[in-house]
Amino acid sequence: MAASILVVEDEAPVARGIQFALQQEGYEVAVAHTGTEGLAVATSQAPDLIVLDVRLPEMDGLEVLRRLRAAGSKAPVLMLTARDDELDKVVGLELGADDYLTKPYSLRELLSRIKALLRRAYGDLADAVGGRLIRHRDLLIDLERRRVRRGDRNITLTPTEFEILRHLASRPGRVFSRRELLELLRDYEALDQDEKTINVHVSHLRDKIEDDPSQPEFVLTNRGVGYSFAER
Repeated sequence: MAASILVVEDEAPVARGIQFALQQEGYEVAVAHTGTEGLAVATSQAPDLIVLDVRLPEMDGLEVLRRLRAAGSKAPVLMLTARDDELDKVVGLELGADDYLTKPYSLRELLSRIKALLRRAYGDLADAVGGRLIRHRDLLIDLERRRVRRGDRNITLTPTEFEILRHLASRPGRVFSRRELLELLRDYEALDQDEKTINVHVSHLRDKIEDDPSQPEFVLTNRGVGYSFAER
């Protein structure tokens, strides 16, 4: 899936304009109109980036940002302020904002700032949009460039390991039998007909992407059936 962005903006026409512009660029976009709603969506959906207005009903953007950072969220945050208020900017940056824009601003400038923040946070994987980037927590899979990263660490996979990860991660929660994976991989690389071959490749894959391969968080075993990728 493409990079996901949450827009927290109480002015509905402004929010719709930002949403449309971002969707035209290939991003997945969620919108919230109050601080309380924005905090709830950010917590439950873990977007890749948050566009956050300072002046919001129910809970202002600075408080939303404070609570997100206190909860451990590391998603880049672009603050929007309605006036040239240095105090809002300074406080926002001290609370963990990554950048800010003062209204009125152009959509072109907003898009430019968002792309820069994504590249800063996720490297060149941020340029993969339109279904070519899969992200789950700090695991990033660039389907087009066939690159994988966890946090700041680049991960080198064999072609077979990458294909297994690609098939599983493209349909999180869907259980693939070992036989199905063999069939999917056969056209890509000649593999032994024994389904146990898949077990070996999955084991190597887990060694590379999991913190504890014996307790996997990404590539899960469904006993007696096969493997699945954790649902987001």
